Amino acid sequence: MTERSSEVNAAAIAGGKIIVYTGILPVMANDAGMAAVLGHEVGHVLAHHTGERLSQAGLTQAALAGTAAALERGTGSAAGAETVMGVFGLGAQVGVLLPYARAQESEADHIGLLLMAKAGYDPREAVALWQRMEQRGGQSPPQFLSTHPNPGARIAQLNQWLPEAWPYYQNPNLPLPGLR
Repeated sequence: MTERSSEVNAAAIAGGKIIVYTGILPVMANDAGMAAVLGHEVGHVLAHHTGERLSQAGLTQAALAGTAAALERGTGSAAGAETVMGVFGLGAQVGVLLPYARAQESEADHIGLLLMAKAGYDPREAVALWQRMEQRGGQSPPQFLSTHPNPGARIAQLNQWLPEAWPYYQNPNLPLPGLR
């Protein structure tokens, strides 16, 4: 773990590595909370989210660059093209990249819930983790401007998935469904 105690997060990065900042330890509260966080991050690795995000960012940049070149040729004005590109860039961010990132976060939550249950941790603790995170509060942007679902949305989704995770907690010998 790294010594950046002010940060309350963990991250899966390229190469399958997972970083956990010490600031999240009080929110984890117990081993099951840590299993929820680590399961979530392993979910990102298993679902290849880092590679997907890099590919999507590259495709978005290429599309924006092509559009900018076409606009500049069509209008003959770099300034006019910049304005239009700013609008297109914002639209790509809010309309494509952020919703996709939130979907990946939800997918990692789902995979992590199944993994923690199969590892012998009570999956209800994932809900408790996000309840603690929600109580912690703090400033966060509206969900449509965020890469992550808000804690309330995560709690609702986890509660929906608990019946699916529960059998793995009760019988860890059950095979997990095929993960992408």
